[in-house]
Amino acid sequence: MLELACATIFIGGMAFAGSMDLLTMTIPNRISIFLVGSFFVVAPLAGLGLQDIAIHVATCLAVLAVGIFMFARGWMGGGDAKIFAAATLWFGFDQLGEFAFATALLGGLLTIVLLIVRRFPLPRALLKVNWLYRLHHPETGVPYGIAIAAAALMVYPSIAWI
Repeated sequence: MLELACATIFIGGMAFAGSMDLLTMTIPNRISIFLVGSFFVVAPLAGLGLQDIAIHVATCLAVLAVGIFMFARGWMGGGDAKIFAAATLWFGFDQLGEFAFATALLGGLLTIVLLIVRRFPLPRALLKVNWLYRLHHPETGVPYGIAIAAAALMVYPSIAWI
């Protein structure tokens, strides 16, 4: 039952974050807050001890600090930094490398696909679809939350404590 609750919370939260980034180019803070708060409820119930929780928190805070730095430099969106850190809280240090690598690969692929697609005109009928028009516009950034969410869903099955 706890496994189902964790899967619903994490997978649902990450899927919602990716969807919101696709549709609005923003990831609401409430999603990251929900994932962080949920971690502190389910982790002890799943048997994660205080020392293990502390390692997860330390990893999350280090990743958040890097994300804030990247945001300040204009390299990453603020919502992306927060959702990446929130997912890292669930993964901890053990899956951080796998998660970061998957995110980088999927983010690179997403960027290449968008660069190619943006070279072609959007069909006239699709110009009225706001999120699609925004996604296609060459001056719009890359909704990296999609890559973060997809990578999180790929790495989720390897979480040992769930």
